[in-house]
Amino acid sequence: MINFILELLGPFLTDRGWYGLIRPIDSLFQQLAFRVFCAVGVSFAVVVFLGPRVIRWLTLKKIGDSPEFNHAELNEKMRSKANTPTMGGVLIAAAVVASAMLLADLRNDYVVMGFVVILWHAGIGAIDDWLKLTAATRGEGSRQGLRSWEKLVAQLGLGVVIGWFAYQVGATGAEAALAEAERMAHVLNLPLQRTYVPPTMEPNAQLLYMTPIVYTAVMTLFMAGMSNAVNITDGMDGLAAGIGAVVSFGLIALCLLVGSDDWARGQLVPYVPGSGELAVLAGALAGAVGGFLWFNCSPAAVFMGDTGSLLIGGLIGYIAVVIRMEYVVIIMSAVYLWEIVTVVIQVGYFKSTGGKRVFRCAPYHHHLHMLGWPEQRIVARFWIVTVLATAFALATLKLR
Repeated sequence: MINFILELLGPFLTDRGWYGLIRPIDSLFQQLAFRVFCAVGVSFAVVVFLGPRVIRWLTLKKIGDSPEFNHAELNEKMRSKANTPTMGGVLIAAAVVASAMLLADLRNDYVVMGFVVILWHAGIGAIDDWLKLTAATRGEGSRQGLRSWEKLVAQLGLGVVIGWFAYQVGATGAEAALAEAERMAHVLNLPLQRTYVPPTMEPNAQLLYMTPIVYTAVMTLFMAGMSNAVNITDGMDGLAAGIGAVVSFGLIALCLLVGSDDWARGQLVPYVPGSGELAVLAGALAGAVGGFLWFNCSPAAVFMGDTGSLLIGGLIGYIAVVIRMEYVVIIMSAVYLWEIVTVVIQVGYFKSTGGKRVFRCAPYHHHLHMLGWPEQRIVARFWIVTVLATAFALATLKLR
């Protein structure tokens, strides 16, 4: 929006000889990296500024969580968290949207779809949180929110719509070298495979390209899978938020790389025209989640709830597919994915063996808690693992 305003003011100020007054500002905001940096700072500031007010409002409204699990020992360990305000994800959503509205190019179709992803996932999560937290006052006597199939249908439905439109944007988003750019936006980016072949830098003849149906399926599964993975991970003070901050900074680097023709060719990775603007969304997410961690670190003053966790995972999944970096983001999100895998293993083994368990409790962070690990140690070590995983994931880009 700031760029758009500066463009509107340009002719008016030029005619009057005043353009020199805003030339330095205009020059700065033409630089994508500068706007990304600003997006991180603005979203962080929004959360830190609004945080105490929102937490106070949630407390007054008694929008607090009382964690309950099918495990008596775990319920005892979590008793201290009872009535901590939740639905704090509204802070993350508000900060990301406000920051990106100011600093992203709103004429970019990928950015517009990113707003849809943010608001849709935050909306699903908010409805789920609200139904859970108001069940008792509605006389239902239950914390039941949206049914699992209802959430899944909403997630998959959005994935299909976004996947289809993102494919079409990739097919028309290049101003030059349209045929090649269209193919790169839909290429199947595999580990160790060069997208361009030196020294001519022509596209690799061995590349595979996705059809609209395959691309849409990948987008749908990735967005739904990542949003649910983050949701499952959100069970300890600062755990999901800290990991999300690290992954978001990794996404910034990937978006800047893939969105630049020179940089992408230099690293032999796909160049996706227009995807660089998603770095602003990733920066806004990094700042918002970092600001939320200010209040969510142990002992947490607020939980993000499904409102925040579904948003974080959905946006990560969306950006990963658009920039054709699914396998890199999978590595960066190793902790998120391991958490959801442990739940699948636990449930599957429990049902197939008539009640036996692989882990003391699932997801895995609760298993470690049951083994006697302090919560802060689990969270800190999972953060460290994510930092290492993100560094390794980015390093794999050189292995081509």
